[in-house]
Amino acid sequence: MERYGPWKTVYTRFRCYALDGVFTQALQQIQIRADAAGDIDRLLQIDSTVVRAHQHAAATGRKGGGTGGTNRTVTPSADPEAD
Repeated sequence: MERYGPWKTVYTRFRCYALDGVFTQALQQIQIRADAAGDIDRLLQIDSTVVRAHQHAAATGRKGGGTGGTNRTVTPSADPEAD
């Protein structure tokens, strides 16, 4: 706490910097300089997002299997008059 101050101040500054794009700009500048020096040969991004669905969200209709009405392939009509 002595070094950085109260946690609320640190959080408020971090949030303001994030909303203002300070971290994005810093990353972009680092990437520009590294690219100019030839230090970047690829850019990797990792997404750790997890999306969970309720067990009934699959709409299978019964436990352990489908009703046959889900996951159908819909093919557009070749007839322009069909629309």
